[in-house]
Amino acid sequence: MLPHRVEAVSGVYVSEVAIETTVTPTLAKTANVFAKGALLLLLFLAVAYPDQSHLRDKAAGLRAVGYPLASFTVPLLWWTLWRDRISFPWLPDLLITITCFTDILGNRLDFYDTVVWFDDWMHFMNNGLLAAAVILLTLPGSSTLGRTLERALAFGATAAIAWEIGEYFAFISRSTERTFAYADTLGDLALGTTGAVVAGLVVHRLWRRGHLNEAGPLAVSTTQVSP
Repeated sequence: MLPHRVEAVSGVYVSEVAIETTVTPTLAKTANVFAKGALLLLLFLAVAYPDQSHLRDKAAGLRAVGYPLASFTVPLLWWTLWRDRISFPWLPDLLITITCFTDILGNRLDFYDTVVWFDDWMHFMNNGLLAAAVILLTLPGSSTLGRTLERALAFGATAAIAWEIGEYFAFISRSTERTFAYADTLGDLALGTTGAVVAGLVVHRLWRRGHLNEAGPLAVSTTQVSP
């Protein structure tokens, strides 16, 4: 549905967007619902059986609280603030949910301790997915490459730092891993930030090719017209 304009003060017109009817692939919707359901199940198993989930002394309780909050933030915001303006942002919501789901699944399968490169890949991939979600939620498809990378770096670097601080106080400070945590932390920060930059480049490239152009709920556009 096309937007219509409502006149504001001083000749500025603000785009009042009716609920968009953008078509979201069924696969994205199905994957989103499946990932959320599987995440809740894995979190229940992690709290009930931390040894089998390989989360003993790895802040299973904090994950059980924080991951559902993160995964259901977009649905909550959409229902309370955005549903009269846009259709549900399935893709950004899926990207956020995947980051929580893959971390719990990776621990469940013991990949963190058995696959040497898995932890590095998770920092790179998940920070990139989160950065892509934030970009899609907060920037219009007409954004320049510089603005897109600025948003990716601002969020990506902040998220990487916040994760490392939380990880340290949650379990590393009491673990034998603290003896080599400094080098690991620097590597994780670099990988997370790099993942965010790559995500910004990919999203911008897709925008230029005509994909993902539906406006995010926080991408407010205004147009100045002559009186």
